[in-house]
Amino acid sequence: MRVPTVAILAQDRITADGAAAYLRNWPEIELLPTDQQVLADVILVLATDVTDATLERLEKAAAASVNEDMRIVLVCDNIRRRQLLRAVGFGLVSVLPRRESGAERIVRAALDSRRGQPDLSAHMVGWLIDQARTVQRDVLQPRGLTVAGLEHRELDVVKLLAEGMDTTEIATRLNYSERTVKSLIHGMSARLGLRNRPHMVAYAMRCGAL
Repeated sequence: MRVPTVAILAQDRITADGAAAYLRNWPEIELLPTDQQVLADVILVLATDVTDATLERLEKAAAASVNEDMRIVLVCDNIRRRQLLRAVGFGLVSVLPRRESGAERIVRAALDSRRGQPDLSAHMVGWLIDQARTVQRDVLQPRGLTVAGLEHRELDVVKLLAEGMDTTEIATRLNYSERTVKSLIHGMSARLGLRNRPHMVAYAMRCGAL
């Protein structure tokens, strides 16, 4: 398995160059130059206080990335709840305290982020859990939706697709007409850009609905 590529995004060139010199000798990662940032597996963001300008840089980096699996590791002095919740949408997975983050911890966070393992403090995890509960209670449930953006009837259909059932079998199991099942499948495909039935199952699994 190849080593993850890392690009450094800092508030100034001196900080970026210092961090690069600090991390260059670690064979577990490959540092990319600034002009190849769009290819990076991990973007290492260095900041003191997280500001709106910091978040704008994260948003621009995420929008410019051509790597679908890009993740962001942020090293900073502090971050507020609203800032964390916004940054997660850009690909943030780890927040490291600046005073406690030597090269070894930064490299480990970069490696862990590629495995889907975040590095967040307990209170930050609490913020994310509270936000998920709020979205579920105030946004999804009133609309009859699940965390995957699927209606409950649609999720019932996807679960049976995952078991290998065809349209007729699903209609019989759920006591729907075949036309209703086909309509639900078509609606999911059109709304979520899902190409076929295996893609629907894969999407639901990635979102944690299955």
